[in-house]
Amino acid sequence: QVLMSLHEMFPAVHAAEMAVQRNPRSWDAWQTLGRAQLGLGEIALAIRSFQVSLHIFPMNPEVWKEDLSWARKLQEQQKATQTESVQALAKGKELVQESIPDYDFESDEIVAVCAAIAEKEKALSAAKTMVIVSASGTVETVIEQDNCPATPDETLFIKAR
Repeated sequence: QVLMSLHEMFPAVHAAEMAVQRNPRSWDAWQTLGRAQLGLGEIALAIRSFQVSLHIFPMNPEVWKEDLSWARKLQEQQKATQTESVQALAKGKELVQESIPDYDFESDEIVAVCAAIAEKEKALSAAKTMVIVSASGTVETVIEQDNCPATPDETLFIKAR
């Protein structure tokens, strides 16, 4: 409890877990563990710890009225927040999907552009070109002809097509 008052939540949870291990029938150790777990934001674990505490000592009004009811309110708020964020995310995705225009990929203009690109690629692939970078750092572009293949000399550094 001192560690929790100093806002040292990880050591507080560790100390409360050790107390529960040493005496699993101690309702106040389970209550302290639940409070420390709430300090870390572990609401489901805290509710379980409070339930164990109540199982050991069912007539404890402090755990019923303060701890368990508070943890359940936090859990409801967490669920409501998650639901709102999921709805907002879904709404955001709908807006993104609505903003994408519908293109007609079979229009005459698109077909003509694709045909022009294909013709240009055909012309480039027919002329076999090589870029030769020599060891001295000079760069030259060589167009290879079908009947006379270009043979680089010993100064060839990198050859790329």
